[in-house]
Amino acid sequence: MSVEFHQSLNQYPLPDVAREAILANPTFGTHFTDHQVAIYWEKGRGWHQAEVIPYGPIQLDPSAAVLHYGQEVFEGIKSYRHEDGSIWTFRPAENAKRLQKSAKRMALPELPEKLFIQSLHELIKVDGSWVPEPEKEKTLYFRPFIIAAENYLGVRAANRAEYRLIASPVGPYFTGGLKPVKIWIALGSARAGRFGTGEAKTGGNYAASLLAQQEGQDNGCSQVLFLDAETGEYIEELGGMNIFFVKKDGSVLTPSLDGTILRGITRDSIVTLLEDRNIDVHQRKITLSEIREGMNSGEIIEAFACGTAAVITPIGQLISTEETIGNENAKPGELTVSLREELTGIQYGRVEDRHGWMHKLGVK
Repeated sequence: MSVEFHQSLNQYPLPDVAREAILANPTFGTHFTDHQVAIYWEKGRGWHQAEVIPYGPIQLDPSAAVLHYGQEVFEGIKSYRHEDGSIWTFRPAENAKRLQKSAKRMALPELPEKLFIQSLHELIKVDGSWVPEPEKEKTLYFRPFIIAAENYLGVRAANRAEYRLIASPVGPYFTGGLKPVKIWIALGSARAGRFGTGEAKTGGNYAASLLAQQEGQDNGCSQVLFLDAETGEYIEELGGMNIFFVKKDGSVLTPSLDGTILRGITRDSIVTLLEDRNIDVHQRKITLSEIREGMNSGEIIEAFACGTAAVITPIGQLISTEETIGNENAKPGELTVSLREELTGIQYGRVEDRHGWMHKLGVK
């Protein structure tokens, strides 16, 4: 499905000098490019009116369904400038499929995969100069999302929706460099329950994590780890990242995907890279007790989190109101660092892309 995009350029783009100042030291999610993509959907008509328009506020009626019933899904994906100036993105078809899966779960229309990828191309056509140079892990972060835009109060799926794509130049998600972070264990709250929306990338799941995230930050932690809602025994994922553990025998553990955990694209890529190295990857249910015993005994020698925003981040300690697991003086693990270098090397074009993960968006 290829659609003609109407282009309405921003008459007042940010001056080059101001843009370059932002790109010199970008911070996550604080500045945005000059344009956005908008595509509209109506029941009985489907997707129509695709356009590139100036970045700016979305006009919504106070009764818009997204404001009252949380019908909203989103994605996170980056574009990378390679040394030759070309601009690439990483596994966009997987983001498109996950957006469709999330939309289906939230009773929203599914954006066709080709139209999703085309929207990335269209935004880069006009805002390619916002992709930073390939240094210090700088990228242009895309935020595609779908919202229920019908003006209606009533508990049913909306008959009108909008797809939007915005972009923000970013640097490293964790600004302290590659050093192990402390993770807060949420003992008093859960991110998602069985048969719920945990596998969907929807705002409500992240809203549910914010109280525990705030509690963790108050206790010196960078992220929060959630346990399963039914028993409170099994590790699931962080507020916005998946998690891995490396054992002394060289094998790797990660929680299995059972419908309450987001199917991370970075997670899936890491599993593939591990399998390329003939490393055993065990995807199964993992108790907090197993991790406690393993980290305290030395059976587990590394832990790391992963996601689009932070790529791969080493974990030093797991902390709760009841205990501290791990070593405050832990160093980034050998496998953690090696995987991170390989994955970012593929993304920036420095390492061979054996799996065909990179997709060229253009040159600007």
